[in-house]
Amino acid sequence: DVLILGRELRATGRSFCRVNGSTVNLSLLEKIAAQLVDIHGQNEHLSLMQVRQHLTFLDRYAGLQSQRDQLAAEVRQLRRIRQELADLQRDEQFLARRIDQLTFQVEEIDLANLKPGEETELNAERNRLANAEQLSQFSAEAYALLSEAGSDEQFAIIDLFGQLTRVMNNLAKLDESWAEKREMVDNLTYQVEDVASFVRDYNENIDFNPLRLQEIEERLSLIFSLKRKYGATVEDILEFGRKAQLDLDNISHSEERIEALKAEEETLRAKIGRLALALSEARRQAGETLARGVETELADLSMEKAKFAVDIQWSEAADGVYVETKPGQVVTVACDDTGIDRVEFLISPNPGEPLKPLAKVASGGETSRIMLALKNVLAIADETPTLIFDEIDQGIGGRIGGVVGQKLWMLASQGHHQVLCVTHLPQIAGYAELHYHVAKQIIGGRTKTDIHTLTGEAQVNEMAQMLGVLSDSTRQSAREILQEAATTKSTRPKLEKLTIQNS
Repeated sequence: DVLILGRELRATGRSFCRVNGSTVNLSLLEKIAAQLVDIHGQNEHLSLMQVRQHLTFLDRYAGLQSQRDQLAAEVRQLRRIRQELADLQRDEQFLARRIDQLTFQVEEIDLANLKPGEETELNAERNRLANAEQLSQFSAEAYALLSEAGSDEQFAIIDLFGQLTRVMNNLAKLDESWAEKREMVDNLTYQVEDVASFVRDYNENIDFNPLRLQEIEERLSLIFSLKRKYGATVEDILEFGRKAQLDLDNISHSEERIEALKAEEETLRAKIGRLALALSEARRQAGETLARGVETELADLSMEKAKFAVDIQWSEAADGVYVETKPGQVVTVACDDTGIDRVEFLISPNPGEPLKPLAKVASGGETSRIMLALKNVLAIADETPTLIFDEIDQGIGGRIGGVVGQKLWMLASQGHHQVLCVTHLPQIAGYAELHYHVAKQIIGGRTKTDIHTLTGEAQVNEMAQMLGVLSDSTRQSAREILQEAATTKSTRPKLEKLTIQNS
């Protein structure tokens, strides 16, 4: 699948945002882009600066997603129970009115004593009763034609079939080819006799009963009235009554249900507390390992005295879950789908400074190095496809620049990220797989930015200019930087995912 994001800026000041050609608002474009590109530079957004992301990073780093999912399922069940409790404990007057309404509906449907298919049968019977006179007349005529001979040598159909049968028997005796046709005539004779018998019985049983017709009309009127209230068919009415009875039973036994739900709520609060505590302990262990890893990375970046910590806090809440901090000592702690922990990454860049949130670290090269250290340690946990580092060389020299270059290359070499870096330091640029030169020039009073790929001698010359004046010595230094980077990349292993053992 291909995702194309675009933003068009016009001279009028208006802008248009598009996702795969469809116009969207800027906020949606920003939300999508934030999942795909992580930019670090002065005054730029960075996902690691967002406290709400720290818990997710820690869980991914420690491989705790399955425990987190299990906890979330129990928390959702607790919410459902509490919602049902709230519904049952609503205004008593409302419940009383609801009981009256349901009782009336159930009794009205029960008193009707409806049967599935009843309406169809009643309509058929009503049709027969309403047309009894015509039915009697027509059935009598039919029987007369079938069985009774008339005047003027008019024979009944049964008599004619009898004569035909005798003739066919004679033909079959003389010529066997008539045998099959004789059997057909015999069968027709039996069928005509059956029809005549049915017509006779039907005619004799026709009921001229106006009282029964009135009963049927009243019954159908009742069914019609119930259909307007409860459903399009008799079956729908019966189903409505069944559900109404269930609702009535639930409300009528609400006190028992409330007690059962409260007991289930207490059980869940204890169960979730145990799951959340186990998850919290695993996070604390992972946080300590993460902190050591970040401090090691910072030491490589000449920040040996920096301290990093993963701060994990709980908040007590009266309706929280039960967490046993010590044997026999239980506290109620606020809990959501992620657990009871509120996680934040803290940093102390320099000796004597207290630990403080990442977002409050001064901008510049120090911040860039902290972010790079975090990115390297969290390389597996951070799923942002594209990382952009701007001004990462601010405040650092050539020696540290080489280390930064290595770190950026190792971050990209994991296969999880594409890393882009804007730098003026050749020691960093030397570790890149591709080099692009960005230059601005004024043409016709307008500034034009030109970007093109550097290869071969153009690459060497650009790095030489980054070292100072373009000369043979700076060219040689540039070649040495590129060669040293190539050697390091070919011999240094890539970062491996750190495994956290959860107890």
